[in-house]
Amino acid sequence: MRILIAPDSFKGSMTSLSAGKSMAAGIRSVIPNAWIEQVSLADGGEGTVDALLAACGGEKVFHQVTGPMGDPVDGYYGVLPDGRIVMEVAACSGLTQVDQKQRNPWIASTRGLGEMLRHALGRGPKEVIIGLGGSATVDGGIGFLQAIGVKVLDRDNRDVLPGGQGLAKVETMDPSSIDPRLKEVNVTVASDVDNPLIGEEGGVRVFAPQKGAGPELLPLLEEGMEHYAKKLSTFRQKIEQQAGGGSAGGLGAALLTFCNAKLESGFDLISRIIGLEEKIARSDLVLTGEGKMDSQTLHGKAPGGVACLAQKHGVPTIAFTGAIGSGVELLQQKGIAAVYSIVNAPMSEQEALLRGEELLEQAVRSFFQGVMATQIGVPAN
Repeated sequence: MRILIAPDSFKGSMTSLSAGKSMAAGIRSVIPNAWIEQVSLADGGEGTVDALLAACGGEKVFHQVTGPMGDPVDGYYGVLPDGRIVMEVAACSGLTQVDQKQRNPWIASTRGLGEMLRHALGRGPKEVIIGLGGSATVDGGIGFLQAIGVKVLDRDNRDVLPGGQGLAKVETMDPSSIDPRLKEVNVTVASDVDNPLIGEEGGVRVFAPQKGAGPELLPLLEEGMEHYAKKLSTFRQKIEQQAGGGSAGGLGAALLTFCNAKLESGFDLISRIIGLEEKIARSDLVLTGEGKMDSQTLHGKAPGGVACLAQKHGVPTIAFTGAIGSGVELLQQKGIAAVYSIVNAPMSEQEALLRGEELLEQAVRSFFQGVMATQIGVPAN
């Protein structure tokens, strides 16, 4: 049996690479001579840089930027052998960079990504790929825009404050001072979701609660984003309806509007670069997973994309996850035969995150022990 291991990262616990290693260890503890192929995977979120560097080679460049809450953080980006730059919001303005008790989209900013982009432009790339998943922000990309030279001003002609608090204060936007090097660069936005900027399925209502927005803050952010969308629409019509515009708290819309970015499914982009479909086609079983699996897994997330490709080639997919949410039963329609939680006993979320590699290996081992016990088609060598 040929087994392909293709997990996404388990946010806050494991990278795609470390999750894959744990899965492989679980398999080999039961089937020592198993044929295993492992790929690092991402969908535009955390791990996008590492996945492409692992597949293509290249260099990881570290650079200190302004973190989501205003403190300096050591961010990074990748330089591929062909000169393309790969960046991810999660490495500059990421949710995992903020302690859970301090998460606050009212003040969290994307400024660090803009600072990182300006640093990367110094290498003269022809293309920049930016992964949008895993942000701590709902600022509409205002911090990013200010960092690359776009003036975002309030009625007193001052820079609006960082974070979601600035959305409703935007009076004028002036891109005349934007970094001129951007005119020479093709920007590809790799998004892990297809939500628009505003509305019931918009970036605020769907994702802001995950970033620390409570019931009192949500309507203020939504109202601010609606105001901000009107300002953006003077530069790009119907931007509020653009699929993926709500990515990273509206950063997707800012990139589309002022950087002439091309929006692409992060999973589709990365899977094409690493040749994922070809690897799936020559496999008999696929293992995938991520930190939480629910109905959102079908909307651009890597495990959903893996399952669709595997279903196309008649290859069964088994998924492992830290938490199972609502709507997970819909995944069976997209080719995931079963979803297993790796949390095998009562424990705190923090303990589960810290023990992620151990728990994942145990879960995979238990699955294959069960398969071997039934003697239904998994050879021991």
